[in-house]
Amino acid sequence: MSAVVAGASAPVAGVSRRPRGGLFRAILHNRKAVVGAALLILFMLLAAFPGLFVPGAHHDPQAIGDLPLQHPSGSHWLGTTGLGQDVYAQLIYSTRESLVIAVVAGLGATVLSVIIGVSAAYLGGFADDGLSMLTDIFLVLPTFPLIIVLATYAGKGNLTVIIIVLVLTGWSYGARQLRAQALSLRNRDFLESARVRGERRSYIIVVEVLPTMISLIVANFLGAALYSVLTAAGLQFLGLGDPNSLSWGTMLYWAQNQGALVNGLPAWALSPGLAVALLGVSFALLNYAFDEISNPALRPVRRRRARSAS
Repeated sequence: MSAVVAGASAPVAGVSRRPRGGLFRAILHNRKAVVGAALLILFMLLAAFPGLFVPGAHHDPQAIGDLPLQHPSGSHWLGTTGLGQDVYAQLIYSTRESLVIAVVAGLGATVLSVIIGVSAAYLGGFADDGLSMLTDIFLVLPTFPLIIVLATYAGKGNLTVIIIVLVLTGWSYGARQLRAQALSLRNRDFLESARVRGERRSYIIVVEVLPTMISLIVANFLGAALYSVLTAAGLQFLGLGDPNSLSWGTMLYWAQNQGALVNGLPAWALSPGLAVALLGVSFALLNYAFDEISNPALRPVRRRRARSAS
């Protein structure tokens, strides 16, 4: 028993415990992370302070004007909609709802992934079998048709319903990854020491296991947020969101319904799609970066390539 307890104070082989500030330094030295973070910060500023980026004459993006279907000009930078609303103002003000969907749905899916994946790995036995079977079922379900059915019958146009649907369909892949990582830690010495000390299972999972998986959990959150951005935009484009809300998917829906491309207004149709793509790129770049940071096997490869290039 004393040998097991003594192992708690020794470094655990294969478990990365970064020094304070080490993760932040790793992010700063990763180009993907820097570019992704810069894009995400820009979108956060647009969501938090949209009025700072919109001319004073267009602070109400829903205001109906008397110049419908106008081409881009000095007074309307991206033109106007079929109701004379300023497209640029709608684009900026739509950032908030799109970002909220990404963050809330991504966070919810990540929490569900952590609870199910880590609990299954640590508890083992029937709990692992049952939770793994549940994960496998959600992994093989046809996701997008299921989302359409759930969003239609649970409450068309309800933002809360869309977020819940995204959470319920976006957790399984992350849970599978976290379970695999937690399985590799289950029999490590520092966990055996915690069991010998009589610590509760919940304490061991939260205090001992999860801190060693922070990078992977963050990467899973970014992947879930990316999935939520693209899927929510698709649902809203199909008319399954609130048509009166301000979001990029709703802008795409109205641009298609009012014939933006037919009327020679490509900026109206393309700008929200570009915004969705850029927000998706920011999450994807951060996801790739955290995957590299959390996977030690990738870091020596980059160093060897850098040496060979020099």
